[in-house]
Amino acid sequence: MTPVFRFQGIYTPIVTPYHADFSVDWDALADVIEYLVENGVHGLISGGSTGENYAQTVDERLELARFTHRRLKGRLPLVAGTGAMLTPDSIALAQGARQIGADAILLASPPYSVPTDRENALNALAIDKAADLPVMLYNYPHRTGTMMGAEFLDRVGCSRNFCGIKESSGDINRVHMLARDYPHIQLGCGMDDQALEFFAWGAPFWVCGGSNFLPREHVALYETCVLKGDFAKGRRIMSALMPLMRVLEQGGKFIQTIKHGVTMNGIPAGAVRPPLKGLNKDDKRALEQVTRVLKRKIADIMVEG
Repeated sequence: MTPVFRFQGIYTPIVTPYHADFSVDWDALADVIEYLVENGVHGLISGGSTGENYAQTVDERLELARFTHRRLKGRLPLVAGTGAMLTPDSIALAQGARQIGADAILLASPPYSVPTDRENALNALAIDKAADLPVMLYNYPHRTGTMMGAEFLDRVGCSRNFCGIKESSGDINRVHMLARDYPHIQLGCGMDDQALEFFAWGAPFWVCGGSNFLPREHVALYETCVLKGDFAKGRRIMSALMPLMRVLEQGGKFIQTIKHGVTMNGIPAGAVRPPLKGLNKDDKRALEQVTRVLKRKIADIMVEG
């Protein structure tokens, strides 16, 4: 079955820059969008958890998606996040995505309620009906408490809109299962330290928060593995990226670290909204050191050819 939409390349779940009073810094957001377009990512995701969607109202999320779509002017596809605890909120986000002109939606399981596969599938189908857009599923059981199991995947398969999945379970056996048993759902990497393995199993896209501030380095791994099939070189690039993965995942500071990375590039990403707090000096120093080293290493690898 041919997908109704092809997710291909590096999709950046874009951060939300804030002023000191936690209002959105629209100028900085515009700069982030331009930076990502200029540096070769293949799509943007608005309203994901990296964009702090859990700390935003439905209206704010729709305004952010609308702004991002206007700034993109069709240069890259836009995926609008619909994840929410309340189904009516997800439906409102899905309807808004269609009205805005988004190219696809990101659809996660509702957190905390822990629905069965059947309940989760019926919820997903209701959101799909509201948007009638291509769907990138988002399986992240560590955040939602729910695994998108076989019954779920079989049920949502009655709609051709479900054409991709960002797999963030961390279970490599899920990668094998999805690649073998659900080839009509494009497999996407949602677990950064397994990107090489995803690409080896045929994943055509990678949703990676770190591409907010290191887009070229993430694109380099994708192009080397997926477009050129050079996994020997890909392993070297992945090895250079691994220290970044460890910094991003340490101690629950993922979003704060990415926002500091954006700020390091000269775009003020600002603080994170409560309950999160910013990085301390040691955390910032660690990221700066890791970033310097990996950029140099990957540049050298790419020059060698």
